[in-house]
Amino acid sequence: MSFISGESRWADVALATSARGFATCGQFLTATTLTLSLQTSGAGGSAVAGMLLAATLPLVALAPLTGRLADRVDSRVLLVGAGLAQSAICLALAYAGHPLLVVGLVALLASGLAVAQPVLAALVPAMVRATDLPRATALNQTAGMLGVLTGPALAGFLVGGFGTRVPLLIAAVGYLALVVAGLLVRTRRGGAPRVAATGGGPSMGADAVERDGDWRLRRDPLLVAMVATLAGVIAAIGAINVIEVFYVRETLGASASVYGLVTGAWTLGVLCGAWIFARVAGRLTDDGALVQGGLLLLGGCCVAVLLSVTVPTAALLVPLWLLGGLCNGGDNVFHNLVVARRVPEAARGRAFAAVGASVQGAAMVGYLLGGLLLELTEPRPLIVGCGVAGLLVLLGFVVPVRRAVRTERSRAGRIPTPVERAGPAGAGPPEAGSSGAGLATSTASG
Repeated sequence: MSFISGESRWADVALATSARGFATCGQFLTATTLTLSLQTSGAGGSAVAGMLLAATLPLVALAPLTGRLADRVDSRVLLVGAGLAQSAICLALAYAGHPLLVVGLVALLASGLAVAQPVLAALVPAMVRATDLPRATALNQTAGMLGVLTGPALAGFLVGGFGTRVPLLIAAVGYLALVVAGLLVRTRRGGAPRVAATGGGPSMGADAVERDGDWRLRRDPLLVAMVATLAGVIAAIGAINVIEVFYVRETLGASASVYGLVTGAWTLGVLCGAWIFARVAGRLTDDGALVQGGLLLLGGCCVAVLLSVTVPTAALLVPLWLLGGLCNGGDNVFHNLVVARRVPEAARGRAFAAVGASVQGAAMVGYLLGGLLLELTEPRPLIVGCGVAGLLVLLGFVVPVRRAVRTERSRAGRIPTPVERAGPAGAGPPEAGSSGAGLATSTASG
């Protein structure tokens, strides 16, 4: 759907993905620093859950607005504005003392992320040809996961050596990468006329743009099944975000540095999984196969979480987290590719914002459950419950996903009419039919 028709703009991809990497590093450096600060000061699970909720709620509540902004406002303006605002907020966090002020600033920081995420996600498909999208998606995932990998590890070392202020100041610098990308990236989108011009393909025509503007997630059963499955699994195992720091630091007796390394192991797995499964995704033209493959990969994430309760030391979590991250990275590539293929270019900002809101809303459920349950019991049985609940959710979605895939394949198998073969006015032939924030947001952020 409206991918670039000439050569892919890999220089733009490099700038956008680098910006995502630095900004994500700042995001996770901030989150892990504040989490460690709360745990070290003696705060309980409710305090950690409250901070994570403040970092998540704006992503859900603002999604309808930020998705439309991403489609209607110049991407350059949004990236520069979001980058400057997040950098200033993070700078203020470094000097904030009162807990309520910290929570408020974290919520404002997440509001900037709610703007930047759909803008970057929708820009990448506009930079490359359809055949190059799996590779571009893997690059985007790589940059993000390098940021996720580096952020917690840096926080572990910096908090132990310098306290909380230094890592927060470094995070403030990381957000300026969004400003640099906004100024240097040539590909721009935002507003119906600009989308048609910068997508690299022919102009779509006013009637086609109007149809794209009417796009709704609920009208695509396959997308609905995919997003519902992903959100259900994240709601089931999302409590691990709150539980993990107490499990690693207190139950297993690890240091802050080891906690950062353990958390980074999942992210390293995501990084490897993105490249491994990008090759697989590039060979699959059937969106149903991608969705079903994602179902299996989500199962691998749940199994890794469930097995983590068997380890006697934190170091043995590393191979399990690598395995879970590998599956997580593959699922990220699959579902991002499905979204990019099936959603009209003019509506991709809303699409990625809607998918992100579903995922983050599910993560909020996990955060609440984790914070409440930690007041009642120890981390180890809660992790068992997370893993089992995730597998049960997956079993419950097997039938709906298979039904949606059968419906999709029967629809794709019928002979198209001449109008359908032509596609929307000026749009070219239809494409075979993308944290999330993915599980990396809900299982590796700490």
